[in-house]
Amino acid sequence: MNKKTDIIRPTDDEARALAKRLLNTARYCAIATLEPGSSWPMVTRVAVGFDGIAPLILVSNLSQHTAALRANPACSVLLSEANAKGDPLMQPRLTVKCKAEMTDKEPLRQQWLAEHPKAKLYFDFTDFEMFRLVPETGFLNGGFGKAFHLLPSDWA
Repeated sequence: MNKKTDIIRPTDDEARALAKRLLNTARYCAIATLEPGSSWPMVTRVAVGFDGIAPLILVSNLSQHTAALRANPACSVLLSEANAKGDPLMQPRLTVKCKAEMTDKEPLRQQWLAEHPKAKLYFDFTDFEMFRLVPETGFLNGGFGKAFHLLPSDWA
């Protein structure tokens, strides 16, 4: 008789700390959206920041992912450690399911430019807007055999 083993561990303080570290240190992430019209998944890389609970992205209205977020705000982001060495599949990573909301970029200028200094070139372009990715749930793969379901309260 085969007994199904639940591979998801109970969320603990170590998982919470790792999720916070990934969110606080990531400068880029993969974002998945649904392409308007076809509803096919589309993934791209964007710069990311963090406001304490939600990922933030600064994107151009000329991009496909911005059009996708406007048509359907459901998205997910994949964050991982920058410059991690070794097998990427053994490295910690966090997927966060979100709803994108436009937010005023001006109050976040100082934080964003401190984390993304090259964005000074385009931050004030009128086609660039900031979205706050309001988190719904998270899934942390902390490395081999370390999988956790998370809620935003786990990393707030």
